[in-house]
Amino acid sequence: MENFTPYSALAGGALIGLSAALLLLLNGRIAGISGIVGRALPPYPYGDVGWRWFFLAGLLFGPLILRLADGNAANIDIDTPWPILIVAGLLVGYGTGLGNGCTSGHGVCGLARLSPRSAAATVVFMAVAGITVYIVRHWFGAED
Repeated sequence: MENFTPYSALAGGALIGLSAALLLLLNGRIAGISGIVGRALPPYPYGDVGWRWFFLAGLLFGPLILRLADGNAANIDIDTPWPILIVAGLLVGYGTGLGNGCTSGHGVCGLARLSPRSAAATVVFMAVAGITVYIVRHWFGAED
């Protein structure tokens, strides 16, 4: 929260919403990152993989381009050990499979489409996130 500015957060949210809306309007696809990644890897339908790789490249290289364009962009340091990051990533992947989607698919696109299933999934995501933060900070004494 040290680098939070409401204007950059508003602009970022608007860009996420715009990209999700454009993907749906122009390609007929939901911008659910877990589904995009899962179907970008083999086995995938012939001819349906190119846009997925471009979308993922934008997610990966967008912050690098911002850093090159604006040297004052917020610096994000991750000091969590790699094994914990790997386990966390695997748990997130398992959870997206269990929930039939991820926070972007349900929380951004599903809520915009007024999907009751996505609303329920988003409530569960947020509740579990809050409980996890509480447990890690208060039971295990982890700091920010």
